[in-house]
Amino acid sequence: MRTLNRLLLASLIAVAPLSVIAAQDAPSPEPEVTIRTEGDKTIQEYRQNGFLYAIKVTPKGGKPYFLVRADGTDANFIRSDQPDMLIPSWKIFEWK
Repeated sequence: MRTLNRLLLASLIAVAPLSVIAAQDAPSPEPEVTIRTEGDKTIQEYRQNGFLYAIKVTPKGGKPYFLVRADGTDANFIRSDQPDMLIPSWKIFEWK
C-alpha cells in the first residue's frame, strides 16, 4: 500500500507542471487590439488567437466603420455597413 501511495504522489508531482503549461496556452476570451495611425485614419485591428477577424477604421473627420471578413480567405474584407461592397486586394508584384 505504501508503494501505491508513493507512486500516486510521484505521478501527481510529474503531471502538475503539464497543467500549468496547458493553462498558459489556453485561448484568451479577450481579443487582441492593435491600434495604428495611417495618414488621417486611426485603424484598430482585432485578433483572436492571432487570427485577424475585424478592422475598425476611424477617419479624422468622418464616421467610423468596420471591415469584416467576407469569407474564410485572408484578403477579402467587406464593410459591415455596406456588405455588397468588396474591398479590393490585388497583388501587383511579389518577390520570393
